[in-house]
Amino acid sequence: MGPVPRTLELFYDVLSPYSWLGFEILCRYQNIWNINLQLRPSFIGGIMKDSGNKAPALIPRKAQYMANDIKVLRQHVQVPIQFPKDFFSVILEKGSLSAMRFLTAVNLEHPEMLENVSRELWMRIWSRDEDITQPQSILAAAEKAGMSAEQAQGLLEKSSTSKVKNQLKETTDAACRYGAFGLPITVAHVDGQTHMVFGSDRMELLAYLLGIFCGPGGCLSSPYPQGFQEEVHH
Repeated sequence: MGPVPRTLELFYDVLSPYSWLGFEILCRYQNIWNINLQLRPSFIGGIMKDSGNKAPALIPRKAQYMANDIKVLRQHVQVPIQFPKDFFSVILEKGSLSAMRFLTAVNLEHPEMLENVSRELWMRIWSRDEDITQPQSILAAAEKAGMSAEQAQGLLEKSSTSKVKNQLKETTDAACRYGAFGLPITVAHVDGQTHMVFGSDRMELLAYLLGIFCGPGGCLSSPYPQGFQEEVHH
């Protein structure tokens, strides 16, 4: 019998491009790292409000950096990500509440479909510049992800129920309790300890916490120049 998988929770919103990058990396590594990956659809608008944070799009220098960053990450992570043409309208006006409620319903009723439906919603907004707010858009994403039209319609109807709305709020509140100030966050439960890691570019730190990465110094017994460690810890 092999070792028991450690659990990683990924809190994400399809409005967040960095959530997509983190999602794809963790999906690729879940078997390699022997982790139990739990996907947690959350509402980024609620997290930003609770934390008092501002969306990067509202800060000109961050927005410019983000635009350049996404171009590089598209190649680096091998995800077909690109900015929507009407970026500010998509991010600041249309939002993702309906989509995240739908994903919450998927998670409650058909969790085996959550990965594919999430990915298809990201593909719509962050690759093909398509809508994710209208009912027909959400249904199209679900069906393209492999869900039957009947299943998708049933989940769309359930996404407006109190049960689903409350579940999305509970998941979002859980992210806030972990200290989220944006998305994605990955919460690692390892050896009785819990670690919250923000962003999609902290995979080396996650690997370190899982005990399968030696750190930036490599796995040599003494990878640093003489006296270097003393200066670091001084």
